[in-house]
Amino acid sequence: MPELPEVETTLRGLEPHLLGQCVADAIIRTPHLRWAIPKQLPVILRGQTIRALHRRAKYLLIKCDNGTLILHLGMSGSLRILPAETAAAPHEHFDLVLENGMVMRLRDPRRFGAVLWHSGDPALHPLLVKLGVEPLQQEFTGEYLYRATRSRNAAIKLVIMDHHLVVGVGNIYANEALFHASIRPQLAASKLSKPRCAQLVQTIRATLTQAIELGGSSLRDFVGSDGNPGYFQQHYWVYGRAGEKCRTCDTGIKQIKQGQRSSFYCAVCQH
Repeated sequence: MPELPEVETTLRGLEPHLLGQCVADAIIRTPHLRWAIPKQLPVILRGQTIRALHRRAKYLLIKCDNGTLILHLGMSGSLRILPAETAAAPHEHFDLVLENGMVMRLRDPRRFGAVLWHSGDPALHPLLVKLGVEPLQQEFTGEYLYRATRSRNAAIKLVIMDHHLVVGVGNIYANEALFHASIRPQLAASKLSKPRCAQLVQTIRATLTQAIELGGSSLRDFVGSDGNPGYFQQHYWVYGRAGEKCRTCDTGIKQIKQGQRSSFYCAVCQH
């Protein structure tokens, strides 16, 4: 599933091609993704200029003259910039056609993505209004995490993956950040001290930043807007390495299940 680094990579790839461009048309090939694409979207978008691109959690926000196109890549989605005459392949459900002869095309084999429209403040959209802080912004601090976890006895890995607390810390990046913070994924969140919360915030930031620099992870079919895969998976310390030696102490990496997700950790380096 594309997570924050993959969505941020997509955003940065799209921005030079979309910013300031005028929309010629929108083509809906599959109207029902996770939610129905608004039928009137082509009429709404024609003639509008793209004014800005933003990311909120795992949502891409394309700000136009009279509203915002809200996109989500779901579990298998990707966005590509292509010449408008390029024939659509299977699973390519939506095109944003630009007046310059290019098209932004959504490919989503599993159809869990979304293409929505919001005419008001996108921060107030029902899908966005209850989201937590962004992990790469200054609001996400050790003090914030410490206060938010005092009454939470759930495992720290599950807590930092709660998008009501902080957005975009998916399974891969939670595992990696916890390793670098020397924290076991099953430790109760309320047991973290202020210094350990500060350390965890730092490693979450560092892990996500490195992943963005490497274009995200490509475990299945994620590619950026240029068609290239991400390379962060070549730098995993624990994720997906059950039974392999820890890169720090040579102890075998352990695997457990938490909230229907696999967690990976080193019993020596993490405590």
